[in-house]
Amino acid sequence: MDTTEFLTTKEVAELLRIKERKLYDLVSAQEIPCVKATGKLLFPKAELLHWIRTGEFLSVSKNNVRLNVVAGSHDPLLEWAIRESGCGLAMQFDGSLSGLDVFENKGAVATGLHVLSVNNTPNTTAWNTHVVQNRFATSNVVLVHWAKRQQGLIVPQGNPKKISSVADLPALKIATRQAGAGGMILFEHLLHAHGLDLAALNISETCRTENDTIAAVASGKADAAPGLQALASQFGLGFVPTQQENFDLMVCRKAWFEPPFQKLIQFTSSSIFKKKAQQFEGYNTTALGTVVWNS
Repeated sequence: MDTTEFLTTKEVAELLRIKERKLYDLVSAQEIPCVKATGKLLFPKAELLHWIRTGEFLSVSKNNVRLNVVAGSHDPLLEWAIRESGCGLAMQFDGSLSGLDVFENKGAVATGLHVLSVNNTPNTTAWNTHVVQNRFATSNVVLVHWAKRQQGLIVPQGNPKKISSVADLPALKIATRQAGAGGMILFEHLLHAHGLDLAALNISETCRTENDTIAAVASGKADAAPGLQALASQFGLGFVPTQQENFDLMVCRKAWFEPPFQKLIQFTSSSIFKKKAQQFEGYNTTALGTVVWNS
């Protein structure tokens, strides 16, 4: 008696008489029952045979249903658009790399990221594709552009410490972002380019959102913090530019065509959104919606 509970990719491809590439497509589209364990795809035999006989899943697993959440890095324009559009999407912003974990575990339909590829030279910087193209190669996702943003150092109004670059930060009180945040990855890269590391800094606070970094500087808890020009300007603080970056959204293809996400995307074409985007200094949204990478 055959007691095998799970079948492998090769076994299922042979059973269905299709190529493994086609099977991966079915998995990405969530059209065949499967689970992922230790990085490998396994197919529950009982559910698979039921699916072959009826074309239906034996049961609807909660693990196959994505939550209507946008995760990942905090972008103030994205946060405003989600709220203003009334699209119904929830938000869970806790950093670029954390968002990828949430997305992989089906805790979100989209995740925002701005992760510098540190293997490139400053004149050929690349963003985001390097952290998704291998990890999500067999997933049913698309990476689309949201905005170009000016990153830099947020300082008090008038820049009283006369900060001109990260080289001036040792001995000052510095607020940083949490590990895994896109802004923190860039900040550490800039430090290393100047022969510094985090150990050389007097870190007064670790912030989990862009707004937290603003509060740290505005309250005097920090003399400087990595952050966005748009927020520094909005709150009347000084700003020292360091690097322009790409902020992108990785989106589940199925969710892209569902009403919540479509409502958000349609809102970005409105005059209200375009007017608001123009008020964000250091932002460029002319390429919003452009496909950056397809799985």
